[in-house]
Amino acid sequence: MKILVCGPSWVGDMVMAQSLFITLKKRYPDGIVDVLAPSWSLSLLSRMPEINQAIELPIDHGELGLKKRFKVGRKLSKNKYDWAIIIPRSIKPAMAPFFARIPVRTGYKGEARYILINDPRKLDKTRLTMTVQRQVALGCPKDAKQPPNPIPPPVLHIDTTNRQHIVDTLHLDLNRPIITFFPGAEYGPAKQWPLEYFRTLALKLVAAGYQIWILGGPQDKSYGSVIAGENNSHLFNLIGKTSMGDAIDLISLSKIAVTNDSGLMHVAAAVGVHVEVLYGATSPDYTPPLTKKKTIHYLALDCAPCFQKECPLGHLNCLKKIMPSDVMESIDSYISRQE
Repeated sequence: MKILVCGPSWVGDMVMAQSLFITLKKRYPDGIVDVLAPSWSLSLLSRMPEINQAIELPIDHGELGLKKRFKVGRKLSKNKYDWAIIIPRSIKPAMAPFFARIPVRTGYKGEARYILINDPRKLDKTRLTMTVQRQVALGCPKDAKQPPNPIPPPVLHIDTTNRQHIVDTLHLDLNRPIITFFPGAEYGPAKQWPLEYFRTLALKLVAAGYQIWILGGPQDKSYGSVIAGENNSHLFNLIGKTSMGDAIDLISLSKIAVTNDSGLMHVAAAVGVHVEVLYGATSPDYTPPLTKKKTIHYLALDCAPCFQKECPLGHLNCLKKIMPSDVMESIDSYISRQE
C-alpha cells in the first residue's frame, strides 16, 4: 500500500497529523506513507519516523497555482500511489492527487470538490469534535466507529547531536532549569496572552531560579524583545535564531512550556514537555495538547470560545483575567509534585 497524505498548512495541525501517520502504519505495517506539504514543514516532518518522504508543495499559502499543481500531480503519478488522503477541506489541496490519477482519493465533503475526491467522507462534527479525531478518521475504514479510539499521540524525534550544536552556537547555559515561552499565535491576537503578563511571569520564574527561553516564528521577534527586556540575565529571546528543527530540539530540554494555543504548544507536547496552555478565543475541547503532561488555563466565559482573530467585544477578558500569579501557582504545584 502506497499512501500519499496531503498535509495541512499550520504547524499545530501538522504535528497532530502524526497521529494519522501512526494510525496508517499500524493498519499497513509494510505500507509507505509520503506527505505532500508546504516547504516550511519539511524539517518538522523529518522528525516523524512513520513518514517515508516529505514532498515539497512549491505553492504559497492561499495561492491557486493551477499549473504548478498540475505539474506536481503529474510528477507524483510516477510514484503509483494506491491511496491519497487529503486533510484540508478546501478544493486546492485535492487537485494534485487528482492530476496524479491516484485511484482512491479520500477527504471530507466541501467546496464542491466532488470530481476531485472519489471517496468522500461526511464530517459529523458532533462525533468528531477534535481536530485530531477528524484527521485520524480519514485513515480509518469508511464504516469504522467514530470517533477513532484510541488515538496515538504525536511523538517527535529529537536530534541530540543538533541539539548540542545549537546550544553551543547560541552559547546557552544549561545550569539553570529551563522554562520555554511561546508568546505567538499565528491565528491572531485573540489567542495571545498579554506580553506584559509573560514578562511578569518571566521575572517571577527567574527570581525562583529558572531561566527563560523565548521561541517562536520570525514574526514573533518583537514579542520576545518585550518579554526579555534589556540587560536581563537568564531571559533569552531566541526568536528568529532557530529553525523548526532547532526549536524542536531546544524545547526538549525544558521542564515546562508556557504557551498560547499555538503550533509550538503541540511541538512541546510531542517532545514530552509539560505544557501550561492559555486558551482564549479557542477551546481546549477542539485543539488540546495531546499529552497527559498539561495544565489548561481556560476561563470558559460566556463569550468563549468565539474563534475570532480579534476580540469582538474589545476587552479580551478570556485571557486578561488569567493572571501571571495563577500560572506561577500552577507551575509551583507541578514542580512540587515532581519532587
